[in-house]
Amino acid sequence: MSTVTPWRAVWLIAKREINTRLRTRSFVVGTAALLVAMLGFLAVQAWISDSVGKSTVGLTGQTTGISEQLTALGGQAGLKIVTKQFPSAEEGRAQVESGDVDALLSGTAAELRVLVKSTLDEKLRGVLDRISQQEVLNGKLSEAGLDPGQVLASVATTRVAVTELKPADPDRSQRLAIGAIVAILLYITLFTYGVMVAQGVVEEKASRVVEILLSTVRPWHLLLGKVIGLGLVGLTQLVILAGVGVLGGLATGVLTLSGVATGALLWGVIWYLLGFLLYATLYGAAGSLVSRQEDTQSVIGPVNLVLIMGFVVGLNLMTSAPDGQAIKIASLVPLLSPILMPGRIAAGTAALWEIAASLTLTLLAVALLTWLGAKIYQNSILRTGSRVKLMDALKNR
Repeated sequence: MSTVTPWRAVWLIAKREINTRLRTRSFVVGTAALLVAMLGFLAVQAWISDSVGKSTVGLTGQTTGISEQLTALGGQAGLKIVTKQFPSAEEGRAQVESGDVDALLSGTAAELRVLVKSTLDEKLRGVLDRISQQEVLNGKLSEAGLDPGQVLASVATTRVAVTELKPADPDRSQRLAIGAIVAILLYITLFTYGVMVAQGVVEEKASRVVEILLSTVRPWHLLLGKVIGLGLVGLTQLVILAGVGVLGGLATGVLTLSGVATGALLWGVIWYLLGFLLYATLYGAAGSLVSRQEDTQSVIGPVNLVLIMGFVVGLNLMTSAPDGQAIKIASLVPLLSPILMPGRIAAGTAALWEIAASLTLTLLAVALLTWLGAKIYQNSILRTGSRVKLMDALKNR
């Protein structure tokens, strides 16, 4: 046995995994493909956000005088209206037919005529109805000898009294979106690199390389080094994707909560490290039970099932009932906390005591499962041939 210190041995094994994996073509190509997909998604979202809630309205004749009123009322209705003036109705009609203009107005403010290609946006219809109704009301008030400006000003200042027990968060939807994205990124990374740990263990066992390595290091050195090495490779990819995603979101305007996004990234790193230690030791221990890659899926299936079911159910709860008891309880379960808790933190739905409790429970689970996984790995890694039964792997040898 070598005189190399335990942590030195662990670092050498981890360094070997890092150098090997980071230089592989699959890592470079995979990361590049994910970056392209993410930037493409951000570009599409930016285009959608710019297109949705926006109407281009053409004005002809007397309707050119309602341009400012149209824009102001559209803003109140949550509709961005861009106006274009045309010297003739024929020119405006051609723009409607080509799709460059959503609606062409003609006539007078009191009797607006609208030309559209197929259908009129309901929000725009409401704005146009208000303009015509206001114009008619002005005329009726003038006929009655009243000042339309004073009457309308008095009406406009009339409001119902509303008392809010809990004021709504205007950024809630964006917070929830950030939380969901964090959960998805963590799930993909934990799943991908966790399976990679299991496959690496089986590969070394099948090729007998593990027998050479164990002549100089202890089994738990080898498992921990592999977990740390692949974990840092996964962390590298996660930080690249999340960092580019945050910068791209801010640049395109899709993301406006820079503080929330940065905090989500930092919490994501913390929970990724805990989650990877939690799952990777289980994947490594499961992989040590078999000697062929064909049998890998049969032993890591239960771990995959917990991770997949937890993610699917948790994400649905996070998006449908972010303040419900179910998601609060699920996020405190150690095997689910690494995915759900950072998402809840980003969404702003996690209390401080919940964060502290989940961190404590997850750390305890990491310690327990690391000890258990190391024991299974140590008792199984040198046993080739048929699949090692779990109960046999747990027995002291």
